Amino acid sequence: MLRSRAVQRLLLVSASALCAPSASAGITGVCPDGSIFIAPREALIPCARAKIIEPEEVPPMRPEYLPRPYSWQVYNEGKNPNNAYNLVDQAREVRRLRDGQLPETAEAEGDDDVAAPPPRATRRQRKGPVDLGLTDGELRDLFYIVELNQDRVPASFERDSAAGDDVLIVSLAWSESFESRLLGAWQGHGPEGRVLLFSAVARRPESFYANFTFSQGHLTFQPKADDRRQFGLLQGRLGALGANSVVLGYLVLPDRFDLGAPLDVYWNDRRIDVIFQP
Repeated sequence: MLRSRAVQRLLLVSASALCAPSASAGITGVCPDGSIFIAPREALIPCARAKIIEPEEVPPMRPEYLPRPYSWQVYNEGKNPNNAYNLVDQAREVRRLRDGQLPETAEAEGDDDVAAPPPRATRRQRKGPVDLGLTDGELRDLFYIVELNQDRVPASFERDSAAGDDVLIVSLAWSESFESRLLGAWQGHGPEGRVLLFSAVARRPESFYANFTFSQGHLTFQPKADDRRQFGLLQGRLGALGANSVVLGYLVLPDRFDLGAPLDVYWNDRRIDVIFQP
């Protein structure tokens, strides 16, 4: 009988622990060696300099085995328009427009994810942050720089036809001279970063949009095509291209990215791994 009562008390204690609020479940964190822990209280955290996280923030144990970088997945899920979290704001906007209200244009301080309103169709867009003074010959030289760099540092995406022919070739390259010229043209009023050139060559009518994403370690960056401090066209346009059309432009990555280390580059659903400064 005594043993039966002891078992009953043990079951009651276990049930109470399972039903307790999540706040008393413990402290979740990650140690510098990559191990993940759940400690009942701060004094029992098993390592120094632990990063305390919420349970839903627990990263995968072996991120190198994922098909795509974990930070890239988190970043793009936050941008996904079909994410239920994002649909809430979209639905509210539709209801405001339906009721004859003006769309909200409030800006969030320090929030880079707040999309800027689209430019007016009647407003002429500048091709860069400043007038770089590039001649036709210099534009041609920049295009050849991108092309020739592919032999030394391959960084290209190809879209093929059903017959296997190249329809659209998108290439990227780093040019020290162009980086210096672009950043110098800001005259101290622009961002500090790493500049990449890109080109797109359409062999036949095709559409091209600069949907680039860069990932390195915990860093993820997606240049905004409407922000001339991150993206600019030097020749051509985005959208529908005719046969034998050429697009030439630049991208400005935050200076935290290291072009001398492996960098994951995505264009739409395609991925390459490249070191731009080997």
